Amino acid sequence: MTRRLGSGSLVIATHNAGKLKEISALLEPYGMKCLSAGSLGLPEPAETGTTFVENALIKARAAAEASGLPSLADDSGLSVAALDGRPGVYTADWAERQWFEGEPGRDWYMAMGKVEGALQAKGADVLRDAWFSCVLAIAWPEGDYAIYEGRVDGTLTWPPRGEMGFGYDPVFVPTGREQTFAEIAPEEKHAISHRADAFAKLVAEQFGS
Repeated sequence: MTRRLGSGSLVIATHNAGKLKEISALLEPYGMKCLSAGSLGLPEPAETGTTFVENALIKARAAAEASGLPSLADDSGLSVAALDGRPGVYTADWAERQWFEGEPGRDWYMAMGKVEGALQAKGADVLRDAWFSCVLAIAWPEGDYAIYEGRVDGTLTWPPRGEMGFGYDPVFVPTGREQTFAEIAPEEKHAISHRADAFAKLVAEQFGS
């Protein structure tokens, strides 16, 4: 039987403020107090896995061991059918760059441009089908863990539109919609996103009767 979370504090293994806000909103109705790994001064472990599951577990286990609290991590990414599923697990790597100060950072508009450039190289008639995947991993300091997977399908658009999302949201139009994830109000996105799909499975198992 999968171990369940009790009420109380849960470390969200992220240094991304947007991701923390989104996850906290999804868990707030269940009495969880969410703390970010960044606010606790926890380092970011190297994501050496080759799958979303492996990377989510790496992050969740590192945060649980360092904090002594149950921890939740997600690993998510954009996969493009015409690019053989890329960038996939390397989604964030496509945004990596060196800023002029010499400090590392992520430029998501550069990453979106890389995806668009790769699609255009395939020709004007290339299909633009894509999907976001999300794996949620809960890890306890004692070594127990649980995994939940979610997905949302859609198509890519260009140029980017909207300012309410993060990552690749401005170029992703979910199936059945005309707006990008970055044009949809956060509460509406929460209801249909890949993360929402994974969270629905988490909530059913962790907080269901």
